[in-house]
This record gives sequence, structure tokens and C-alpha cells, in this order.
Amino acid sequence: MNRRNFLAATSGVGLGLAAGAGNTGTAEAAEGREVYELRRYLFETQAQADAFIDFMGKAGVPALNRAGVETVGVFVSADAFSPVYVLLPHASMDSVGSLRGKLLSDETFKKDGADFLNVSYEHPNYSRIESALLLAFEGMPRMEIPTKSADRVLQLRIYESPTLVAASKKIEMFNSAEIGIFRKTGLNPVFFGETLAGAAMPNLTYMVGFENKAAQDAAWKAFLAHPEWKSLSSQPEYAKKNLVSNITNLVLKPAACSQV
Repeated sequence: MNRRNFLAATSGVGLGLAAGAGNTGTAEAAEGREVYELRRYLFETQAQADAFIDFMGKAGVPALNRAGVETVGVFVSADAFSPVYVLLPHASMDSVGSLRGKLLSDETFKKDGADFLNVSYEHPNYSRIESALLLAFEGMPRMEIPTKSADRVLQLRIYESPTLVAASKKIEMFNSAEIGIFRKTGLNPVFFGETLAGAAMPNLTYMVGFENKAAQDAAWKAFLAHPEWKSLSSQPEYAKKNLVSNITNLVLKPAACSQV
């Protein structure tokens, strides 16, 4: 199955995109939209997490850039060493499929990352990696970097839906108006993605960024009070209780090596 057919198949299977939802479920609709890998690295100790972030700065991020993943996000929680989140924006599904081979053939990567890459199986450097594959929304086809402030805050949110149709309707809500309201109120988008493969499907995932914690608090207050949001959210077809069954909300900070 080639990339175009894979995108067509996974878009339809993953979310059951409904007619009128602003997505057609076809490969043609996916052209020009980035594909995201959102990885979740799990660690048993602080030392493991620190070693991973050091490895990403010295070897991982530079190698990913050489492999065509131009902007790599590495995010940590303020109150826990595990998990560490890694965001990889790909220009195409081909990039996703070829990434491992490119890294394993990169001699600089293997040399710079040798201490981390060549650990024994008795002493692994992480417990497990969990991953989700996302297709960028039509309403925001490419990732953005709203701020590089030293105090910046990144907020990662996952909306699970009770049905495939509900998930598609929530994506329509974002594409048609909600992303625009985000921009007006200081909820600065980093990315929006519909989950093609991963846990707790059907769901969508997005990230917003802020200069600092105060800007985050002010933006959410402005959003909830904005007349366009009140009008949009009051429409029966977009009733939250019908479209979203669970929300995961994570407030993250960029690691020193993060390019987001």
C-alpha cells in the first residue's frame, strides 16, 4: 500500500469521517497537511529521564533534523520526570516510514549517541515508548511556533469522543470556527491533529503555546468569555456532552533541546 492509499485508509478507519465534517477521508484531502508522531517516553528514574534529554540534545535532535524532521519538540512536566513527550512533524507519510532507516544509517548519530544507544538489555534507558500518529487538521495544516520565550508554557490537550461521528463533528467545529477564536484570544496554536493510530481512539490532539503562565491564564479567560465562542458552543450540534467524553490536559515545559 503506498502513502496516498494508506492515508486514505487510515483517515477513514481512524475517525470514520462523516460527510459535512470538513474532511473527506481521501488521500487528496491529506495533501499539504503534516503528519505528526507524538511519542511518550516512560522512565523509572530521574536519572533515566535526564540521560534521555541529554541524548536528545547531543544526538537525537540533530539527527532528526538531518533526516528531514525540521522542528523537534521535547517536553517535560513541571512536577514529574516521566513521561517525556517528543513531537515529530513530518512533511509526508513517507517521512514517517523512512525515519528509522535514516537514523540507523547516520554514522554521526550513532557516534554522538553511542553511550545512550548501546546500553545493555539488563539496564534499559527507558521503560517503554508509546506513540500516536496524527494527521494535521485542514484548518491548520502545518505546525507553528508561537513563542520561544524562556518562560514559555505548552499545553497539550487530548479530546476523546464517544463515537466516530462525534469525533468528526468536533474536528468540524475546530476547522470551521474554533481555531480562529483560539487565535483571537491568545490561545496560540502549535498543532491540531486527528489521531490515525494510537490509544483511546477516537480522539483528537492539539497543543497551544504561551509566553508564560500568566499569558496562559489570561488567554483561557478571554476565550471562555468571547462572544463568538459563546455563540458557537451554544449550538445544539456542538454540545460538548455529545462530542467529547474525556479530556486529558497536560501543562508542559520545553526541555533545553526542544525546538518548539
